[in-house]
Amino acid sequence: MDKPNLPVSQKLLHAIEYLLLIIITIATVIAVGQEIATIIINLKVQIADLLLLFIYLEIITMVVVYLQSGEVPVRMPLYIAMVALARYLILDMKAMSEWQMLAIASSVLLISLAVLIVRFGHVKYPYEKTRKGSSHP
Repeated sequence: MDKPNLPVSQKLLHAIEYLLLIIITIATVIAVGQEIATIIINLKVQIADLLLLFIYLEIITMVVVYLQSGEVPVRMPLYIAMVALARYLILDMKAMSEWQMLAIASSVLLISLAVLIVRFGHVKYPYEKTRKGSSHP
């Protein structure tokens, strides 16, 4: 993705950006493979395994969306946070007090409300389109 009119410093930053995206993707694919290997070795699939795979899927989706649009939707990290908190709650529920469970559940609820607010804002107050078709706040 060569950008001929950009200064060398911006080209370098774009190259670093793409290198990091490649590293994130490779690390995520390796993590998926490790999780699948663990499932196969244990001959058991648990809800925590599935939620972890969903987290990995969201990370890969975030990379794809970023490569396609040049932007990361705010909702994607929020989805990852909700799934991560749900996974944490499921895995450690027996060791948690009622207040800790309530706090985590409340956090998921607050993040869900944040997603709704962001979605409402995007529908009610859409960003203006730029030359390249992407939108900016």
